Amino acid sequence: MATQEPDRFDRVDWDEISRSRWFDPSINGIGVLATALPLLLVALYDWLVLDERTPTLDPVGLGWDVGTVDYLFLFTLSLFAFYIVLPLFQNPRRTRYYWREFRRNRPAVVSLGWLGVVFVGGVIGPFFVSAPEQSILTGYQPPVFLSIDESYVSTCVGEVVAGRCQGTWQHPLGTTAGGKDVFAGIVHGMTISMQIGFITTTIVASIGITFGTVSAYAGGWVDEVMMRFVDVVLSFPTLLMFLLVLYIYGAGLGMFILVFSAFAWGGTARYVRSKSLSIAEAEFIKANRISGASTYRVVRRHVAPNAASSIITQLTLLVPGFLLAEAQLAFLGLGDSAVPSWGQLISAGRSDLSFAPWIVLAPGIVLFLTILAFNFLGDALLDALNPEAEAENA
Repeated sequence: MATQEPDRFDRVDWDEISRSRWFDPSINGIGVLATALPLLLVALYDWLVLDERTPTLDPVGLGWDVGTVDYLFLFTLSLFAFYIVLPLFQNPRRTRYYWREFRRNRPAVVSLGWLGVVFVGGVIGPFFVSAPEQSILTGYQPPVFLSIDESYVSTCVGEVVAGRCQGTWQHPLGTTAGGKDVFAGIVHGMTISMQIGFITTTIVASIGITFGTVSAYAGGWVDEVMMRFVDVVLSFPTLLMFLLVLYIYGAGLGMFILVFSAFAWGGTARYVRSKSLSIAEAEFIKANRISGASTYRVVRRHVAPNAASSIITQLTLLVPGFLLAEAQLAFLGLGDSAVPSWGQLISAGRSDLSFAPWIVLAPGIVLFLTILAFNFLGDALLDALNPEAEAENA
């Protein structure tokens, strides 16, 4: 009587097991491709067919003029959806474990809620809140429940009580000297912040992970040359490069993202290299090599997934630096005044602090809370996704 031969280690279809337990890379890749192709077609239609003055989505009645940064933002959102959000839904058991560990950090849970508000406001807010427009007659309108001396206001939108202009819900957070609504500026600033966070982090991750992994597995003189190049990138004054680009091409959000992405990946490359070298010495990696697995397969199937948790945490902690850099440059007058970022809003009210502090305080508090939330989130993700790091710090 014939008996079924038990599966041996070298005969097990590990690809099938990996897909069943985590996610199928082909499905995620197809999803990203299905999103990228329509974006590419719309971009080609925008650049080759439509006139420069015609908004991209004007033919369908939306009147939204999609720019290059918007296309990149939508593409990075698809990457986030298919490679981070979707795998969490595909593996609910692991997701429950991560959430159970994450919610132990109460400030991080509150931070996640705040970042959710910023994300939703940045993605769909501009469709419901009009962009802030210049209106000199409505300058220095105070926020709700506050008032300002009538002499500072050309035309008071609210009531005038005892010579003071009262705030109204028409401008809940007041207006700037030019009459731009502060609340609308904050909402549209959420979009700018999300674009900076998603696009810059995606570019930094792509370059840093690739560079660090190749350097770790190439070894020898290749590793030495690549790491010395990383030293050059880390030593290069990013502000000086940004000023040079600003002088040649002019200010713009796209230029900011390009320059800071080009010089911010060095730390990620070093981190990925060290993490890859430590994982490469693990016993299961040696077992895969002995079984005949190629270097590409070992990196793609084992090194990258095992280093992903630490890399995600490290990238999360980079976002506050990008947001703060944009705000600092805008405050110094080195940004694009046409970009409704929080930094531009803060810069617009720096000379009016004595009598109109809300112009600086409102976006400043939102920026502070967002940066603080990212820091709390990064610490909590480190504990949830990489418990070994928590054990080492204990």
